[in-house]
Amino acid sequence: MDWLEALMLGLVQGLTEFLPVSSSGHLAIGKALLGIEPGGDLVFEVTVHAATVLATIVVFRKEILKLLAGLFKFKYNDETDYIAKICLSMVPVLIVGVFFKDVVEAAFGSLTVVGIALIVTACLLTLSDWMAGRKASGKDAAGEGAAEYRNGISFWQALVVGIGQALAVIPGLSRSGTTISTGLICGVKRQNMAQFSFLMVLVPILGEAFLDIVGGDFSSSSVGVGPLLAGFAAAFVSGLFACKVMIALVRKAQLKWFGLYCVLAGLAVLIFLA
Repeated sequence: MDWLEALMLGLVQGLTEFLPVSSSGHLAIGKALLGIEPGGDLVFEVTVHAATVLATIVVFRKEILKLLAGLFKFKYNDETDYIAKICLSMVPVLIVGVFFKDVVEAAFGSLTVVGIALIVTACLLTLSDWMAGRKASGKDAAGEGAAEYRNGISFWQALVVGIGQALAVIPGLSRSGTTISTGLICGVKRQNMAQFSFLMVLVPILGEAFLDIVGGDFSSSSVGVGPLLAGFAAAFVSGLFACKVMIALVRKAQLKWFGLYCVLAGLAVLIFLA
């Protein structure tokens, strides 16, 4: 992979990370279109994901600082409650990262997996839209809705969303789409789920990048330092540009339209392979 290819893939990552269309799946498709063989490691993917995570930190800096300020008051408040729920949501993906890392890395080399997972993403997005619409109609008819939880999400909902994030390590299964969809299906409001979905990924991705550095995976990677830096810069800049727009779009737009895109993309991949 040269620096220009890394730059293009970084742009793909930055622009698709905040949409429920699977940035990892698009990275795999982008590699195939550029004629890049899937590597034996995930260093490039981790690098560009870390870049978009940093872009997320910049966009949500006020919210993150507020959470940290509440945490250091050393008492149970709204901020510590929210952080506790984020920590709980990270447990499933931690288990997957520790015990199933080799399986995940193997999946990144299969476009068949990407195509099928994109179709699964489409089904999940459409289902969550339908169920959220039914719950909204039921609320209007009854004059009331489900119980309101502190910070708009309960601990059991946070755990279920975390399980969704763990499953979304499969390329083509959108992380944001899966977490937002599982949250909506569980009854979390869209405006609450969008922020929680993007904040819950911060520690796992940055932690994975840190472990790669400490473990020496970056030095042994098949991708050179130059392409890694180019991909990181492209993902970070495009992520900054896209984050606010994309998050607002996810909060307001119907997910079924993203589902339509995912099913068409997934079918195109499978037809191409056939």
